[in-house]
Amino acid sequence: MKDKVNNFKTYLFWFANDHVDFRLSEIESIIDILKTCIKWVEKPSKKPYSIVDLPSDTIAREIAHRSVTLKHISELWVSSAEKEDLHSKLKEYSDKVLKNLINLRKASFKFNIEVFCNTQNYSEKIKKIESFNYLPFEGPVKLDNPDITLQYFEYYGVDPNNIPKKPYYLFFGKLIANSQRKIIHNLSLKKRTFIGNTSMDAELSLVMANHAKVCKGDVIYDPFVGSGSLLIAAAYFGGYVFGIDIDYQMIHGKTKPTRKQNRHIARKDENVLANMKQYGLEDQYIDILVGDSSLPLWRSDFKLDAIITDPPYGIREATERIGSNHIHKNNSQNENKETKFPSKVIYTFHQILYDLLYFSALHLKLGGRLVTWIPIYIHYNEHNYLPEHACFSLISNCEQILSRVVSRRLLTFEKIKEPSNEELKLCKIYNNNFREKYFNYKYNANISSSGEYQNSDSFPIEKNNL
Repeated sequence: MKDKVNNFKTYLFWFANDHVDFRLSEIESIIDILKTCIKWVEKPSKKPYSIVDLPSDTIAREIAHRSVTLKHISELWVSSAEKEDLHSKLKEYSDKVLKNLINLRKASFKFNIEVFCNTQNYSEKIKKIESFNYLPFEGPVKLDNPDITLQYFEYYGVDPNNIPKKPYYLFFGKLIANSQRKIIHNLSLKKRTFIGNTSMDAELSLVMANHAKVCKGDVIYDPFVGSGSLLIAAAYFGGYVFGIDIDYQMIHGKTKPTRKQNRHIARKDENVLANMKQYGLEDQYIDILVGDSSLPLWRSDFKLDAIITDPPYGIREATERIGSNHIHKNNSQNENKETKFPSKVIYTFHQILYDLLYFSALHLKLGGRLVTWIPIYIHYNEHNYLPEHACFSLISNCEQILSRVVSRRLLTFEKIKEPSNEELKLCKIYNNNFREKYFNYKYNANISSSGEYQNSDSFPIEKNNL
């Protein structure tokens, strides 16, 4: 189908059935990267598809080449809520368009039949394919790498417990491009040389890199680098990556093995650089420093293209910074030690966010993006209290549900102006006391009606025992 106003063609975006809330913001970020324009006919929602008008097949392929929330993009020929109407429209389209395309008619082809929220057996699938035998394709059927792949979709809603007798909507068209979901498998944590207790999975890492609009040659920074999952995703898209972390043991690969298998033994080469070499990305790797992100080392005129990070929440990882609660401290006992570790104090999450936004306002280039997670305690409606800064515009706010009471939100900020000295500090942070609420809930949830603990492992950790 073509838009008569702008001569754009209409495309069907078919999404993978996970991370639903991230679809729209990822596609919009990719559109910004490509510096092109689109017209949404139907925006991404809980449905597995959206309908978009695009200027060309080339743009559609470029979008698919970057996206990991998509499965594939098809040129949409016809759509309808009724099978008879779909076939009627397709016959009309065939008579007007397909019969005049000699190259298309002679090409090898195959059919893909895709059903969402329902099942189909082999005989049903063959029956559906045969119902399109009026199409004027004269070339051979070729299952591997055909010249053209015809796509037929049936949409039965999103509730597997309430499947209708007939589909809500039907689509037919031509496959333009598959997405890059194969990258998720290639970068899987299951096969990665070095991981940590909180390593970000490959799909969300790649989504974050897309939200940050990482392009070839960009300089990307992670101030809470951990095992480097976010840097791997950014490097995959061509960014030059580096970071900092306060955990000396993690950075130098001296932590206990994080894999469950007893046969796994930590090796000396288990570190972030080893991961980069594993994926052939070592040329994109600048370095990782052991240090405190709240005490940055960089010159004031040092600029970054993007900052991608997942700060510690104080649950599975400690929130600490360098410091001491003592005015005077005797270090004489450590004078003869070969390695000295500085003392640390609690670094609350709202302090982390303040420092992160302050640093980003100072060091991001104009138009650069900060992509970061924040934890949310759902019962308190904390999505209404998001961090703000005078130099940033909030581009997207995507939620990942973790449990009945806890979620986390991926916030994407874009720098809209260079700060004055006063504007650097114009940062509004809501102190949601997430860690305290989380452990209070765990504590109360594990007390029986008799007042006894059900699970001693869930007893709340003392505030100073991180």
